Amino acid sequence: MVIDSDMAVTPAGIAVDVQARFGHSVKGLLTEKVTNCGTDIIALTKQVLKGSRSAEFLGQAARNMVMQEGAILHSEDSLRKMAIITTHLQYQQEAIQKNNCIQISMCTC
Repeated sequence: MVIDSDMAVTPAGIAVDVQARFGHSVKGLLTEKVTNCGTDIIALTKQVLKGSRSAEFLGQAARNMVMQEGAILHSEDSLRKMAIITTHLQYQQEAIQKNNCIQISMCTC
């Protein structure tokens, strides 16, 4: 039996073309690589979408923070005004007490 360098012998003794076998294995590898690339693209797309949703959540959180900042500034202003009113009421209370002491001659103020 003469075997060419491009030929191989199977256990059954049938000559198989090495190039055909190589072509078949390359096709299998290419199919596997294409499948892997498709899987990777799907995973990448999911990650991009997840990142996009994260960006949306961050944007919404920033908008909410800005809205809360306005409320906080308004509350701070109200507290400052209430502190001023409290101080004025204390002055008025002291003036009333001094006035009462002056009017009542027996006051030991």
